[in-house]
Amino acid sequence: MSGGLLIAGTTSDAGKSVVTAGICRWLVRRGVKVAPFKAQNMSLNSFVTREGAEIGRAQAMQAQAARVEPSALMNPVLLKPGSDRSSQVVLMGKPVGEMSARGFFGDAGAPTNGDSAQVGHREALLGTVTDCLDQLRGTYDAVICEGAGSPAEINLRRTDIVNMGIARAARFPVVVVGDIDRGGVFASFFGTTALLSAEDQALVAGYLVNKFRGDVSLLEPGLDMLHGLTGRRTYGVLPFAHGLGIDEEDGLRISMRGTVRESSVAPPHGAEVLRVAVCAVPLMSNFTDVDALAAEPGVLVRFVDRADELADADLVIVPGTRGTVRALEWLRRRGLADALARRAAEGRPVLGICGGFQLLGEHIDDEIESRAGAVDGLGLLPVRVTFAAAKTLGRPTGEALGERVEGYEIHHGVAEVLGGEAFLDGCRSGAVWGTHWHGSLESDGFRRAFLREVARAAGRRFVPAPDTGFGTLREEQLDRLGDLIEEHADTDRLLALIESGAPAGLPFIPPGAP
Repeated sequence: MSGGLLIAGTTSDAGKSVVTAGICRWLVRRGVKVAPFKAQNMSLNSFVTREGAEIGRAQAMQAQAARVEPSALMNPVLLKPGSDRSSQVVLMGKPVGEMSARGFFGDAGAPTNGDSAQVGHREALLGTVTDCLDQLRGTYDAVICEGAGSPAEINLRRTDIVNMGIARAARFPVVVVGDIDRGGVFASFFGTTALLSAEDQALVAGYLVNKFRGDVSLLEPGLDMLHGLTGRRTYGVLPFAHGLGIDEEDGLRISMRGTVRESSVAPPHGAEVLRVAVCAVPLMSNFTDVDALAAEPGVLVRFVDRADELADADLVIVPGTRGTVRALEWLRRRGLADALARRAAEGRPVLGICGGFQLLGEHIDDEIESRAGAVDGLGLLPVRVTFAAAKTLGRPTGEALGERVEGYEIHHGVAEVLGGEAFLDGCRSGAVWGTHWHGSLESDGFRRAFLREVARAAGRRFVPAPDTGFGTLREEQLDRLGDLIEEHADTDRLLALIESGAPAGLPFIPPGAP
């Protein structure tokens, strides 16, 4: 077979990422060579490929679902928000600068003829993403694309390169996913279709209901009426399933959280549980770093934003952030900085990762990210940080606590370690650890050794389970996604869509695009 499919959504967080991953896993189990693709992603959760390119973590997860190595071709444009109005633009895995939302998306009221800067910018990006898609299509039997937000964001349609823009360029059929758990899914399906132009509507093949609870037979009359109103069928009703939000783009959900809540009711492997508090700093990035901890039996992970929530924590993690200085100010303003200092003085464990590591140091010199200049850090680690224009992107390997460790680095801050004990290219001072390495806790042997150290310092009779394999758990989750598609979607018709495109003669639903 050859071809492709675009998975759009009625809203953000409708389930596009997990549906795309599920389709990739279902196809590869059928022997189809498949690749994921998202032309443009906005996320603070990113990953570094083996060639040193930065892409969205969701696309790296989808590549794992497809059993292929992630590549910059799978996410050519990544936007990393630095404020409500601007983002760092990462093109083909490398940062190319900061840009305002208006500068990136253009002015919806600007003229579309001539050689305006916005039109030229959009055409250049569209050329890049279609080139990447063409390369994937030349290598794989099928490419499953993920849209962004909603294809009916009519204010952005003129500059769209990730929803109907890429579908039109590739002539890919589109399936729209709706989260029925939120309510209003029928209105969302109909309204999404009716706000598209006739040319866009011709590619919208139908719908996929996500997160349904209850008896599907009660839903079927509505699906029949939707078919009568739109001429488009529903390609499946996926049931609500816990613990499937893996490698989400943003928000406070963590990929294994559902699994943790289910497993944490079982007795821990040792005599006591271990409580982990994660400071929910502004512009938090790569919060997926704590997923491997959350997968451990007896480890309870929660996000916190108040100083009193650190009181019963055995380990406090200060995670990565796209705004190190802003996060530092936030910690001080909310009393969390003082609480962290008290913990360090009492020998109670603290771990800083990337931006969290930087702000635990003595001094920060930042003329790049915040342009705040010289700023005092929390002084819990003997480290001075200087922000460099070039971003460090890498996949380091090493050893800590007698175990092999793999990770990945994404940061502008360069750390000068002035003392303490070496720890994953960072350092340790007493019960405070700091490293730039994301993903290190996914290394099973190191994670267990680290948790034993934390339990000892915290005085807890916690013992890590000897057989928890994070990679195995991740594969099991991806198989569950594939099972959802195989068992609850109309796979024969999905295959026909991927191979042959949208059905001919799909009716136009007025009023269409403004």
